[in-house]
Amino acid sequence: MEILISNYPEELVFPEEIGENVRKAIEKVGELYGVENEEVSVTLTDNAYIHSLNKEYRGIDRPTDVLSFALNESEEPKIEGKTGTNTLGDIVISVERAGEQAEEYGHSLRREVAFLTVHGMLHLLGYDHVEDAQREEMEKEQRFVMQQLGISRE
Repeated sequence: MEILISNYPEELVFPEEIGENVRKAIEKVGELYGVENEEVSVTLTDNAYIHSLNKEYRGIDRPTDVLSFALNESEEPKIEGKTGTNTLGDIVISVERAGEQAEEYGHSLRREVAFLTVHGMLHLLGYDHVEDAQREEMEKEQRFVMQQLGISRE
């Protein structure tokens, strides 16, 4: 899986293990859902930047923890003989918000960042949580992936 991880704004610096944690979660989702040959871009950021994105793209005027921007939301025609990498989309994670939530929920930042990464990846794969049935299915998938990662609520 091709995983591009960056910080924005660029002067933000996060511990290396956060990027490693994101990478492991994406690779596990890739392995479990058969998308290990795809590409995903991840931006690690703060509350101010994710707030601006949340307002611009969702019309919600507050920071959030994770945003996903899928590039394959519609049914694409199958191209015979196609080679190369397919880009699933972009995930933006507020590491600042993840830290706040980890403290609030009483678990580690490692667990929260992994969970948000899994959540974002599932959105890129078409899962959603608008309606109750969708939410239940997505929550089930999240629990499954987190178990496969060996990360509990601690």
